[in-house]
Amino acid sequence: MKFLVSSTELLSHLQAISKVISSKNTLPILDNFLFELSSKVMTITASDLETTLITTINLDNTEGDGNIAIPSKLLLDTMKEFPEQPLAFDINEESKMVVISTQNGKFTIAGQNGDDFPVLPKIKNDKKSSFGIDSKALLQGINKSVFATADDELRPVMNGICIDLSKDDVTFVASDAHKLVRYIRKDVAPGVIATFILPKKPASLLRNILPKEESKVGVEFDDKNAYFELSSYKMVCRLTEGTYPSYNSVIPTKNPNKMIIDRVEFLNTLKRVSVFSNQASNLIKLQINGNQITISAQDIDFSISAYERLNCQYDGDEIEIGFKSAFLVEILSNITSSDIVLEMSDPSRAGIVLPVDKENETEDVLMLLMPMMITG
Repeated sequence: MKFLVSSTELLSHLQAISKVISSKNTLPILDNFLFELSSKVMTITASDLETTLITTINLDNTEGDGNIAIPSKLLLDTMKEFPEQPLAFDINEESKMVVISTQNGKFTIAGQNGDDFPVLPKIKNDKKSSFGIDSKALLQGINKSVFATADDELRPVMNGICIDLSKDDVTFVASDAHKLVRYIRKDVAPGVIATFILPKKPASLLRNILPKEESKVGVEFDDKNAYFELSSYKMVCRLTEGTYPSYNSVIPTKNPNKMIIDRVEFLNTLKRVSVFSNQASNLIKLQINGNQITISAQDIDFSISAYERLNCQYDGDEIEIGFKSAFLVEILSNITSSDIVLEMSDPSRAGIVLPVDKENETEDVLMLLMPMMITG
């Protein structure tokens, strides 16, 4: 089996799929890339058993068909050092030796039998659902929600993004029980009513490859696995099993106290003042009265404190509410609108953060943050 490939093109594809490879693989074969050549199309696969990424490269100059597993770290480390040039791969089917020839030299790598690579799971026809989604809408849905996922071994359903499909829209939800994000796209009509939980790792892998994509992404899933079909990549992942909590029931609907404030000004103030908060609690207090908000923090143990006042538009009763500053900073950093609305009912109930201007008329973004008790 022989083929000729551009060094930079091959490196770009290998780097995109290499992030799936785990540093602690249970099967030694998973430390390799699987190369499969069939009628001038090179398919390269990387997997950690739970998630598999596949990419294809069309080649002009090939000889023979077959497969080989090549050590991923050794190949990547070598490829990174090549300038743009054609590389000739010559693979001996019997000895599994891979010889890479360049203009100036030769590199020999011991490969493994490609047939030992795990087989991809099949989607069950009787439980299959499928829909198409614009790559930018899928990327936005992941970007807006993945930061709010949990790291909870006891409740694995919270560690992923709940993708809730209806006939006319798609909703992305993530929560770690302290913060919650609900992002709705009304310009995607899946035409099916279904829900699945996409784990955090495959969501992050998709986030890396989606910016290169222009066309629609085809999604197929059953109760166990999902296939994401892009133009040059395919991702297959095991879904998180279980039922996602009823997220709409935790979103308070009556929030009479509403504050509108410049997002960047508010965010920068929070970052400055939170330096003075207690390191364990990270508590920051917001005191809102009239058209002014006072943002304060203190750490009694070290006798340090700080406060800043900002102007805002406020409609409601005077309120003092506490939040974990790191979570509020995260939420504000994941909204693009120049102004935000903070809606509250009382200091013991969740605050809701909404963008004033939508980036896209067909999207609906809601972020929720649970308050912290203010003592003393």
